[in-house]
Amino acid sequence: MESDQHGPAAASGPAAAAPDGPGPDDRSSGQASVQPPEAVLADSDLEAHLAMFQREFPEVDPQVEIIVAALFRLHRRMSVAYGRQLTALGITNAEWEVLRALVLVGAPYRLSPGELARSLGLTPAAMTHRVDRMVTDELVTRTRDENNRVRVIIELTDAGRDMWVRVVREAAGFEAALLQDLGSAQRDALADGLRMMLARIEETQPDGTGRSEG
Repeated sequence: MESDQHGPAAASGPAAAAPDGPGPDDRSSGQASVQPPEAVLADSDLEAHLAMFQREFPEVDPQVEIIVAALFRLHRRMSVAYGRQLTALGITNAEWEVLRALVLVGAPYRLSPGELARSLGLTPAAMTHRVDRMVTDELVTRTRDENNRVRVIIELTDAGRDMWVRVVREAAGFEAALLQDLGSAQRDALADGLRMMLARIEETQPDGTGRSEG
């Protein structure tokens, strides 16, 4: 029920696995767990949000509402953080999406404009405009297929691959810091829960292109 104003889409932003680190459940049982100041402030904010909903809609499940509100706020803050990182590196979120799509297909990192457009849920015209800028910036090349002169190929350049690595490296540092207060068992539990939620929503709710996953 939390309202949301989207920044650069976190779902489309950079993602990397964060290494395990010491967390509250890794400490000895005889040592008290102390929340960092940021966690105390977040708890207070979420409790105020929950109190408002319970006042106006008493049937609300408090556990569900806290989880959903926290997810919305995480999405918003992570989107802003990823956007700042991309801006600092001199790349837009739209360009990042193209780099990621090309890297994910594997070497030699090439797709047709139509394949790129479908993978990103864009119209051909929007894809052409996006690729035009990236060709100018030498992040990708646009050439004719040697075996089919009608077919156009968009291919990642060395500079484009280097940019992708730089973005992922920056994101990995941010994500490791984000999860630093969770121990290994807590991360496993969080990952399992999020996987189940993702599977549920992909099964029941179509994405922006009208497709349901699976």
